[in-house]
Amino acid sequence: MGLRSSARDAPANLQVKAGEISSLLPGIMLCLTIAVVAAGIQNIQEWSLGHPYIEAIVLAILIGLGIRSAWQPSPRFHAGIAFSAKQLLEVAVALLGASLSFGAILASGPALLAGIVAIVILAIAAGYGLCRAFGLPARMALLVACGNAICGNSAIAAVAPVIGADSKDVAAAIAFTAVLGVLLVLGLPLFIPLVGLSQNQYGVLAGLTVYAVPQVLAATVPVGLIATQVGTLVKLVRVLMLGPVVVVLSLIAPLLPEGATAEGRPTQLSFFRLVPWFILGFMTLAGLRSLGLIPDGAAGPLKQVASYLTVVSMAALGLGVDVRVLARVGGRVTAAVTASLVVLIAISLALIYALGSA
Repeated sequence: MGLRSSARDAPANLQVKAGEISSLLPGIMLCLTIAVVAAGIQNIQEWSLGHPYIEAIVLAILIGLGIRSAWQPSPRFHAGIAFSAKQLLEVAVALLGASLSFGAILASGPALLAGIVAIVILAIAAGYGLCRAFGLPARMALLVACGNAICGNSAIAAVAPVIGADSKDVAAAIAFTAVLGVLLVLGLPLFIPLVGLSQNQYGVLAGLTVYAVPQVLAATVPVGLIATQVGTLVKLVRVLMLGPVVVVLSLIAPLLPEGATAEGRPTQLSFFRLVPWFILGFMTLAGLRSLGLIPDGAAGPLKQVASYLTVVSMAALGLGVDVRVLARVGGRVTAAVTASLVVLIAISLALIYALGSA
């Protein structure tokens, strides 16, 4: 009887799963369409300007915000948008580990390595304190602080699911961090004549302060090959800090002032809540990559998949946020992000002069 019952239930279970998948398709397709448009605009920039000034990850959330401002998605889109914003993002974060090699940092030297780690920790602490002083909620303060200290949008996207940040906070942090990121790329070369930086020193400054790897290239290539090489290496070390930082944040997230779930219950602690599966995946793939078990031929495609999934997730975040909510918090967020960035530049210059790099 048990076998017959299971056999009878199987088609029904398949129908339920098929129904769940079909309910996701409208929202996922909408997010995919936005991601394709954003990627196309980035490609046009690369073709016409040589490099993108506004990356697809930023364009996706801006397009999503624009669509959401003009049109309220019907309920049939909601499940797919939510899936794209959470599950697809978690997969993207895990896959990013395949593109990072711990061995690449060994040639940078212990002093610079220790300095980069210290800069990230100080920048997160200072950024969080400044954001709280400006009255931002604890989770949004962490998003802004980690975005400034590590790798901008990617850090915000990775930290958000760990600390349980609201989609409107994620969108606001990414939007304002993205704007300042573009301005930083354009304005950072002015520090060369203003404070007398060499190519090596400027590369360190760019690697420590610019948010995304493509933006580091945009900020350093016009300066010279040495600046580009140093900036890329320092930026890589910064990105490697994302894994440990996210693990630490997963431990302290339940202690944040807004530490209750949407139903008002305290967050339940478990191993996979303290260390989410996608962080374990990130660290595992990074370890395999460092051991040479993930070849270059596989790491490249995995990184591309992760990047595109992140763009799709950012489109979903933009679709889930009413831009009028952003307008109400815009002034405080802008001031907090700007102040945090100024502090990051200041402590980065202090490290450069402390190291005495030529």
